[in-house]
Amino acid sequence: MIKFPIPPNIVLPGNITYTLPNFRPGDSQTFDRALGSLVGLTIGDALGASVKYRPRQYLISYPVRDMQAGGTQGLKAGQWTDNTSMALCLASSLLTQRNFNPYDQMVRYLWWYKFGYLSSTGYCFNISNATRDVLEEFFHRQKILKRHYHIKNDAEIDQLPLGHVTRVTEFDINCGTPGVATNNALVRLASVPILFYQNPEAAVELSGQSARLTHGDPRAIDACRYLGALIVAAVRGEHKSSLLSNDFYSAHQAWFGSKGLHEEVYRVSLGSYKQPQGYESGIRCGTYIIKSLEAALWAFWNDENSFQIGVLKVVNLGDDTDSTAAIYGQLAGAYYGRSSIPIHWMKQLYAAPLIECIGQWLYVEAHQIGSSNREQIPATMQMQAPTLATNQQGLEGNNHVRMTQQKTFDIARASVETLDPHRAWRYLPSPLDMAAGLPSNYNLPKTMPPTSTDWRTFPQGRFNYTN
Repeated sequence: MIKFPIPPNIVLPGNITYTLPNFRPGDSQTFDRALGSLVGLTIGDALGASVKYRPRQYLISYPVRDMQAGGTQGLKAGQWTDNTSMALCLASSLLTQRNFNPYDQMVRYLWWYKFGYLSSTGYCFNISNATRDVLEEFFHRQKILKRHYHIKNDAEIDQLPLGHVTRVTEFDINCGTPGVATNNALVRLASVPILFYQNPEAAVELSGQSARLTHGDPRAIDACRYLGALIVAAVRGEHKSSLLSNDFYSAHQAWFGSKGLHEEVYRVSLGSYKQPQGYESGIRCGTYIIKSLEAALWAFWNDENSFQIGVLKVVNLGDDTDSTAAIYGQLAGAYYGRSSIPIHWMKQLYAAPLIECIGQWLYVEAHQIGSSNREQIPATMQMQAPTLATNQQGLEGNNHVRMTQQKTFDIARASVETLDPHRAWRYLPSPLDMAAGLPSNYNLPKTMPPTSTDWRTFPQGRFNYTN
């Protein structure tokens, strides 16, 4: 399995230890497509990272043709951004919990924000205002759980089983603000439809629930339901003409249940993205989720049956290039498969072996879930708690990971978010709960350097320990 780290231990994704599943896929094409969705997401993210927020006019003169260094964070060629980090947070939750646990997902997003969990650089960057506000709200709401269960320790509250969380009626896991319809929910989605592809109804519902955690707008929720359905259909081997059909929604309406799509998402399903002139016809890679979905589908519709051509087309639209390319990569990767992605890009991709390993384990777990007919959590505003046995198994699994993970901690990479210091996090988990084997001097409070700008390179001074 994969030894995902438990913060505040910081292990860069490229250093995480893992074991590949020992299995032979019964259907190698389905396996290739499932793996391609997650890999395609990260490839698109890495290709777009170097020109994030570059305008279309710039990319006409200097088009992206390959992996390259640069971007707002000066990343190396092949390094990925917050999109893949959040996607890996979601995937790690699904694998460690062996089910859809919304509380654990939010905890892992919070870890990314606070500690740079599963970041390619070791710190959180490119976080949007909307996502930051949601995670701060979730951190604030965790105090309700602390009071209810008389817990003072952050690490302990993060490990709280879902059944315990859902018993606290005043705690609402969904922290999204109504009216927020950014593309952050869409860029991280892939692992949900991969894991539940054998149960399309559950895959579509849980795709919506994954968005509802951080986005309160129905456009964001339904965009994720729609893309989740497309990915499921692609992994299951449906033809491209079916995926791009204006009748896709009506032909698969049973997957969506009784709840229809928001009118703007429904308009996309009817082919609003089929614009031969592309950018000149209004196709844009903005942060608005509908525009991002349209741009990704336009590239898929217009990619000449080539992942490489399509992903470069969407990157060279400009603006929010990494996010929209990650959305394209999820669907195109699920349709064309991992084998369609150029090998030289895979060789440049940061932590590519880990990402492929995660994709393989998602496929294995998908078949175990399908064969056991495990009951899934409905994607509703009021979550239903799984059985106590399932909760206990999840807790034991987390404890096993915690005991067997690599015991490394780099104080310099604890959390280096490029945030306003007045909005920075005030807390770290108690040193008493840090992994065994750390030197005792890590428990001592660090003095804030006197220079006002030094907070950016000395993050530990912005935190107080909770005992």
